[in-house]
Amino acid sequence: MSGKLYIVPTPVGNLKDMTFRAVEVLKNADLILAEDTRTSGKLLKHFDIETPQRSYHKFNEHKIVDHLVEQLQNGAQFALISDAGTPAISDPGYLLVHKAIEKDIPIETLPGATAFVPALVNSGLPSERFVFEGFLPVKKGRQTRFKELEHEPRTMIFYESPHKLIRTLKDFEKYFGPDRSISVSREISKLYEETIRGTVADVLKIFEEKPAIKGEFVLVLQGLKNKK
Repeated sequence: MSGKLYIVPTPVGNLKDMTFRAVEVLKNADLILAEDTRTSGKLLKHFDIETPQRSYHKFNEHKIVDHLVEQLQNGAQFALISDAGTPAISDPGYLLVHKAIEKDIPIETLPGATAFVPALVNSGLPSERFVFEGFLPVKKGRQTRFKELEHEPRTMIFYESPHKLIRTLKDFEKYFGPDRSISVSREISKLYEETIRGTVADVLKIFEEKPAIKGEFVLVLQGLKNKK
């Protein structure tokens, strides 16, 4: 009898964003597949979850995915989590879900936290249609990606790390223009949550003058307006 794979979102910051259902699923699973067991261990301890963990991340997923699927086929109940947010959204998860679907293993994905949705709504930019780009390529393919997006009319959403933020904002200025509207959010749901809105040029100047900044960033960029 086939088991079941649960995809469980976890808070991107504030632990109060954890759902009752997520806690229940994690407590009842046979095994929790965690991106970093040290990080998730703090979360599990907070909610008195004693289910054993196993590391599942981008460096080992190709090696162990077939074995995990075999266990699921034999009746195991697994819960997949990432360090924060929803698995498979700029985090490991797609491969396991894809393989499980191939083998007709039931999958249940819980609704829950993800960083880009609150950042998009908070941006004030059009949210009825948007494209999620995640992390940009660091080297190979970076220029090509920008060229592909230069004429994108929908609101665009990107993830970025602190040490690459200035470079990315400069690239935005180069490819999309200094006057394009942008909203930059960081530390979503945490104590020092911050959102800065303005033109690309203005926001770039603000961050260039800031001291060292921490946290993961969500960049919400206005799409190309139709010229009349």
